Amino acid sequence: MTDDDDKPKKEKRPQKVYTLAVEVGRKAGDELPPKATGAGLVCYASGVDEAEAVRETVAILKEAGLNPLDVSGYGTLEERIKAGDEIDEEERKLMQMALDQNSVIVAQMTPFFD
Repeated sequence: MTDDDDKPKKEKRPQKVYTLAVEVGRKAGDELPPKATGAGLVCYASGVDEAEAVRETVAILKEAGLNPLDVSGYGTLEERIKAGDEIDEEERKLMQMALDQNSVIVAQMTPFFD
């Protein structure tokens, strides 16, 4: 008998998709418009909880050459519906894609200008 046999099996927590708003600043080579001071992104990210979704999103954006400054979470689809948000079919499809691919989907990027 090994030590592993004595450990209780960890229950696998289901992935959920979280809606995140991310503010990014400038960084060399970021491919934002030349006079932009940064950008706002709407992302759908999968994770077992919002903290994991945020960590994954920040890591992916850094890997893509962006400079994440701030992340705000808006909850899961169910939480947003409960809060009264209207979620159209296109947004639901993007959320499902994030879940199916266990990924981060950048749904919208709006450059900021002074």
